[in-house]
Amino acid sequence: MPRVVLYTRDACHLCEDARAVVVRVCEDAGVAWREVDIDSAPGLRDRYGEYVPVLEVDGIQQGFWRVDGARLARLLA
Repeated sequence: MPRVVLYTRDACHLCEDARAVVVRVCEDAGVAWREVDIDSAPGLRDRYGEYVPVLEVDGIQQGFWRVDGARLARLLA
């Protein structure tokens, strides 16, 4: 089960930026992650709307719009 979940949507420049941070930090930490397109499920679209990207670590939402790589690394330590 991945510790990190990144909720995104297509054509989202902030999502692209967040993905790059998550890939780098998770790779450095040796931690599994997954990406979920919120438009793939109406419940997710209703829940997150325009707040994507949304970062979740160990089942707890840690932020939205921008992912701070240093903070994510601390959360995964």
